[in-house]
Amino acid sequence: MTSARENSHGNGSGLPRVPSIPLSDDTGSAADQSIGALVKDATTHVSTLVRAEFELAKNELVGEVKKGVTGSVYFIVALVLVLLFIPFGLVAIALGINDTFDWEDHPWWGFLIVFFLAFLGAGALAFLGIRKFKRIRAPQRAIDSAKDTMAALRSRGDDEHELEPRRV
Repeated sequence: MTSARENSHGNGSGLPRVPSIPLSDDTGSAADQSIGALVKDATTHVSTLVRAEFELAKNELVGEVKKGVTGSVYFIVALVLVLLFIPFGLVAIALGINDTFDWEDHPWWGFLIVFFLAFLGAGALAFLGIRKFKRIRAPQRAIDSAKDTMAALRSRGDDEHELEPRRV
């Protein structure tokens, strides 16, 4: 489990700074503070922890959404190519094929060849889009961190249970 202090100073993964919870109190010991001050500190720390968890999840999801948008662009380009190429390019190419092979008696041969070429091109672009969508992953670091946080909150300070992440 990464500490909030690591994330606040950057850990080399390009994540932005998030608020951290101080691990020691420089103002005095806990025995000198009132119960109200301790509750206030605990509430502040839990609030900071929850905000940090949401920030981590947001950062991971942004990366995955970018992958999804890239895959969507391939699908959009494939659709635009098919829709724009059908009325203009396909007719011209089909007529050119008919003239080249002297198929004036059977003009549909050229149109059939052009249809299959356009279909293969659109299929290749759709394949690239599917590959991009398959690379989208769940925000695993945020999920693991949230599980660790929940395990820590449920332990309620039990010393016999070390804070180990639960594996499902």
